[in-house]
Amino acid sequence: MNYKDYPNVFVNTHPLVQHKISLLRDKNTGTNEFRSITEEIAMLMGYEALSDLPLEEVEVETPIEKCRTPMIAGKKLAIVPILRAGLGMVSGLTALVPTAKIGHIGLYRDEKTHLPHEYYCKLPSPIDQRTIVVCDPMLATGGSATAAVNFIKQHGGKHIKFMCIIAAPVGIEALMSAHPDISLYIGHVDRELNENAYICPGLGDAGDRIFGTK
Repeated sequence: MNYKDYPNVFVNTHPLVQHKISLLRDKNTGTNEFRSITEEIAMLMGYEALSDLPLEEVEVETPIEKCRTPMIAGKKLAIVPILRAGLGMVSGLTALVPTAKIGHIGLYRDEKTHLPHEYYCKLPSPIDQRTIVVCDPMLATGGSATAAVNFIKQHGGKHIKFMCIIAAPVGIEALMSAHPDISLYIGHVDRELNENAYICPGLGDAGDRIFGTK
């Protein structure tokens, strides 16, 4: 099944998002700028991904009169970055919803098998009552993303959105085949994976570029 056939896969086409992704691709973009642009993209993508947050009417008093006006219902949003690169997207999302709770999932990829291994999982409670936004800049093989969603569901999470900046078609297919009930938000779909399971043309190792490591 082609990823385009999934009704809950959303590929962002906004010119600002595409422009900023191009800046991330440039190998000459330095750490500070890369980090800032990642946050900006997360904020722009979050605006779309959070468009279905529930609202409730509340009463406020303006300088003119009292009125009923919509506000986000409750404080039931959880942002869960996949360590460590996903941390680069958190500030952009919390700028939109400062009251969001933040969890963390730690995964590392075996360099030979490319399979994910969990080393940390801490989620806000009660996770089953929250809208959960899992974030990771790169969706390559889909192994880490699938594992992260597995962990969240095992802890009771139900309403899950996954947000990535760059995705490979094989990763989209793997994630959505395993979890067709989630919503997937993508900045750009790239061509393929190379023999080392890196996205091509991609933007390199997002974690290294965000944190200035090699």
